[in-house]
Amino acid sequence: MTIGGIQKTSLIDFPNGLSTVLFTRGCNLQCPYCHNSELLALDGEALNRDELMAELARRSHLIDAVVFSGGECTLSDDLYEMVVDVKKMGYQVKIDTNGTNPELLEKLFRESLVDYVAMDIKAPPEKYEKATGVSVDKATLERSIALIKEHVANYEFRTTVCQELLTKDDIIAIAYWVKGSKRYVLQNFRDSQHVLAGKGKFHPYSEVFLKEVHSEILQWFEEVIIRF
Repeated sequence: MTIGGIQKTSLIDFPNGLSTVLFTRGCNLQCPYCHNSELLALDGEALNRDELMAELARRSHLIDAVVFSGGECTLSDDLYEMVVDVKKMGYQVKIDTNGTNPELLEKLFRESLVDYVAMDIKAPPEKYEKATGVSVDKATLERSIALIKEHVANYEFRTTVCQELLTKDDIIAIAYWVKGSKRYVLQNFRDSQHVLAGKGKFHPYSEVFLKEVHSEILQWFEEVIIRF
């Protein structure tokens, strides 16, 4: 596993707790609106794993959870081993994933090693290539969705929304795709110099628009959250 970055203390990445977020390098998607574009390639600055694990051990009495994010953390061959190690330290574990590696997710879930999962749903199935920049096996995504709903008590499906890539009908179609889930999150796009396609290429939706969508899809979930 190549760790490209760390946020030592986060108040927002793990529900009702403090977390440390580890950002792994490497991703199999090329979403043009990605705000962590510096992590997409495997090469680049990396943290020393032994030093990182020692730091996590020292802070285990201060932090509730470790979040594995990215990039795409499930591409790392040793994610399983690292999750086991941080669980032994007493941490809860959250996985941020694009859902393209259901085999690893299933292994983690069946051994009850994951306390929270956030899976990004990029677009309706027919628009996935446009939103991700690559060809994606929809059956793989379906399997990950089903595994999460079956095996994980606390989870969310989330979609980053911007005006150029997703229409209102698209967002509603995504919500219908994962209806019956515990939690669905509309994550408004935030521009920055780290966006893969470049700053100024995409634009967020208005608060009014997102609240309209919220009211239309709320019936399909236990909870719908808007994140700005």
